[in-house]
This record gives sequence, structure tokens and C-alpha cells, in this order.
Amino acid sequence: MVHSLVSLCAREVVSDHSSSPTWLRWVPRELYGALLEAAFACCRPLAVGELVQRWPERTLRVGGRRKTGQTAPSRLCIQALLLAVVRGLAEQRSALQVLDVCGLQGDEGGMGDPMGGWSLTVALCTMVVQAKAGAQRAQRKEGDRERKRFSELERERDLKRERGQRMGVKELKDDETCREKTGSKGPISDGELIKGVRRRMEMERKRGIVVTGLGGIKPEVEEKEADCEVLVQVKADIFVNARSWERVRLALNTSGPLKLQCRYLRVEEISVISIRTLLNMLPRRALLGIDIRYSSLGVAGLAELLPLLATFPELNSLRLHYCNLDIRRDNLGQEEVLRDLSRGLSNLQELRQLSLTALRLPGQLRVLLSSLPQPLEVLELPYLSLSPADLAYLSCSHHVSALLQLDLSENCLDETTVPSIRRLLSQASSSLQHLSLSGCGLTDGLLGMLLPSLGVCWALKSLALALNPLSMAGLSDLVRTAARMPCLRLLLYPNPLEDYQPGLPDLPSSTQLLEWPLDESTDINMTSNKLNKVLMDSGRSDLLLTCDLLNFDKDVVD
Repeated sequence: MVHSLVSLCAREVVSDHSSSPTWLRWVPRELYGALLEAAFACCRPLAVGELVQRWPERTLRVGGRRKTGQTAPSRLCIQALLLAVVRGLAEQRSALQVLDVCGLQGDEGGMGDPMGGWSLTVALCTMVVQAKAGAQRAQRKEGDRERKRFSELERERDLKRERGQRMGVKELKDDETCREKTGSKGPISDGELIKGVRRRMEMERKRGIVVTGLGGIKPEVEEKEADCEVLVQVKADIFVNARSWERVRLALNTSGPLKLQCRYLRVEEISVISIRTLLNMLPRRALLGIDIRYSSLGVAGLAELLPLLATFPELNSLRLHYCNLDIRRDNLGQEEVLRDLSRGLSNLQELRQLSLTALRLPGQLRVLLSSLPQPLEVLELPYLSLSPADLAYLSCSHHVSALLQLDLSENCLDETTVPSIRRLLSQASSSLQHLSLSGCGLTDGLLGMLLPSLGVCWALKSLALALNPLSMAGLSDLVRTAARMPCLRLLLYPNPLEDYQPGLPDLPSSTQLLEWPLDESTDINMTSNKLNKVLMDSGRSDLLLTCDLLNFDKDVVD
């Protein structure tokens, strides 16, 4: 990756933290972004903290989709970032109002010690709570200063009052002495009496004002609550499981200078009641997607959550993975449950991405998808045991012409379902960009029937066909077809049957292909070299061929 001159200079500047007091005061606001990016890239947590504490803009975005070859920020840099945000609130040197860390999380244990989604969520929640505690401490100090000031004011007024009283006594004595000298021993005249009463009333009135005024101010200071104004909105992707649930709940219920907002919510292994409670605490207009995994929702639990999800107007993504759904029409009451699910899905007005993994819904695809008000752009249905009727419906549904991404992995395809797949590919040929048919049991013959339809998908960027029982001849035909697809940049192919050790069944399953050992006597690069030669003979050099299933990432071509 080629760095710009500004980037190279920024890396040199942040490399020496001892010089930061010299250049920080002179840095123009336009260079803060480049310096912060360089500090993250070079793992300079001290520089990250210094820059964030003085951030000159209202918005700071850290994270998002990373460039090719760019690693996630290190754990130390992220911790420095969050600590600097809290310190910046206390020192009031930052103009920050919105902190966007959506997508900042990396893979746990990845290169450079990145902070994963679970750890980042805990760190963000801790930051919100600490900011609240810091604001309360500052407010208590301010209250102590006010009470001290009013106490001094009260003491000063008491001294003035005592001095005035002494002056009044002296004046009375002087009046009596004067009357004795003049010989006036008669009763006090009415005018003098009225004048004395007025003077005493005036003195009492002044004393009353002082007492009432001080009495009214002091309780106000003592009873002043810590209603902290929200100074910074924190937008993040939140990961919640049973261990982090309490901390997330506390942070979302905290009213302080930092307000946590959730863009994408991922929950694992927590109950329906906890998920519902969590959703009720989230701001309605911030949530864009929810990912529920390994939670025993059941059909009734999902039907209970869908009306609540409909209250989030911007929600466009719903992902359900291994949530223990098992819908069968022969079970008593399942018809009513299906109607409830259909009604719930029909209320998700902005839904564009739907992922259902291993939910055991054979024959129910029409019920689930037909009620959606808008066509889907991303549809992932792996391990769903789709029936021929499901695939026939999908190929004719209102979603197919809008699909950008389709995943049908681990759904068995045969001669009865191939016509539906061909019709689907024909309808989606102008829009479909990512397609996965891994583990679908495609043989050379079935693939040959699909290749003409695949060849007309001119918008396709990535194609995954791993764990299918294909021979070297079938792979060669696949690569020739792929070479004629102008937008295709990434092809995940399976190891050919010739590369496995003897004893593999004639029609092996995807599990057998995954677990069966490869023949060690065969050069592992031989297949790759042959396929790349076929690709070069077809005049393509910009198409990446790989059989690495674990490291396959379709997003590298976007």
C-alpha cells in the first residue's frame, strides 16, 4: 500500500512522543485526522490520547471498513482513545460531540493484538459509567465551593448585623444622655415613638430578608441533583452475552455526559426476556441491525420479539443463527404460530437483509418471505433444509430481482431443484454480486447444468463452491466459465476428488469432504497451477482462485 506524503510526515511526527508538547499547540485542525490515523497505524497510544483530548471537530469516526492490508487498531490504542474522551470532558479542551466507533472491533487474537467486539463493548460501558462518576465528583466539588462561598457570605452578614445592633444600642444611650442634659423627663412624644417603631421594623425587615435569602439558597445547593447534560453521543456496535449483560444494562441506564447508542446489536446465549429488556433500553432511531445467536428463542419467542423489533424504524438487518426454531405443520398450533411470524415480519418496513442459519424451516420459505413489504438485498439461508417448493418460490419471488447477495450453502441440490436455481440466476443476473453454493452436493453433471446460467451473471463479484464433489475436469470447466464473467474477482473452488486419499465415497457429503485427508503424495500446488494456467489461457489475470475456505472473505472485492 502506497502512503501519501501527508501520511508519511504524520507517521514521523507521532513517532516521538517526547516532542508532542512542542507541535501539538501549532497543529491546524485539518491535520488532526492524518495524525490520529498515523498514531493508530504506528501503535502510539500516547499520541492517540493527546490528539483525542484536544480533538477540534464535533465528530470523530474511528473504525468502519478497513482498507486492504490495514489492520485493526491495537488494544492499547483503543484504551487510550476511550480514556482520552473521558479526560477531555473534565478538561474541556475538546470540541467532540459525536464519537463513532462502529466497526472498530477486530478479531480476537488477530495480528497486532486488536480488541474484539466483546472486549470493546465492556470497555465502552466502563467508559460511560466512569464519565458519569467523574461528572458527579466534579459537581460535588462545585457544590462544596458554592456552600463555602455562601457560608462566608452568611458569616459576613452576621458580622454586619451585630455591628449594626451595637451601633443602635449606642445611639439609644446617647439619646437618653441628651434628654437628661436638657432636662426632658416627660413621656416620649407620639412622633418619637412612631419614629422608633419604624426604625425597629426596618431593622427587623432587613434581618428577615437576610435570613430568608440565605435559607432559600442553601437548601437549593444541597438538593441540586446531578442531572448531567449529554455532551458526547457514542455510537457503537454492541456485543452482549450472559457475562457482559449486567454491565451493558448499567451503561444504557446511565444518564451522564456520555450517551451510548447502538448501531448493530449482537446477542449470544441470553434469554428472550433479557433480549426484550435490552431492546427496550435502546434508542429507537439508532439501531440498524440485530444478530441473535445460540439463543433458545423458539417459535413463540421469535413471535414475541418481532413486534418489538418493528418499533425500530431504521432496522434493516435481522440475523438469526442457531436459535432453535423448528416449524412443522403437523404440530398442533403451528399454523397460528406461522401466521404470527408472518404478521411480525410484515411490520419490518425497512428490512433489507435477512439471515436464517440452521433454523429447520423446510417448506416454510413462502410464509416467511412473502409478507415482507420490501424486496431483500441480502438473503442468507445456509443449513435450512430447503425443499424444492422453497427454491421454486424463491426463484419467482419479488426478492430475486433485487438480490445483491445470496447464500444457499449446505442445502442439497439435485436434478429437481436445478431448474429453480437456473431460473433464479436468470432473474438475478443483473444485480447479484455474491453467491455461495458451498456444500450443496454439486457434481460435475449438476454443475454443467448450472454453468450457462452462472455465465450470464455479469454483475457477480465473488462465487463460493467449496465442499462440492467436483473432479479436476469439472473444475477446469468452472474456471473457463468464470473467466468469461467480467466482474468476477474471487472464486472459491473445492479440492478436486483426485486430491483425496483413496476410500472416499462416490458421492461424498460436505462433512466427508471436510474431514477426509488429502493425498500427501500429491503436490498441493499442482491443482492451483493447472487452474491458473486455464485462467491465463483465457486472458484473465485479475481473478483470484483459492481453495482456502477458512480465510475466504468476499468483502475483499468490494
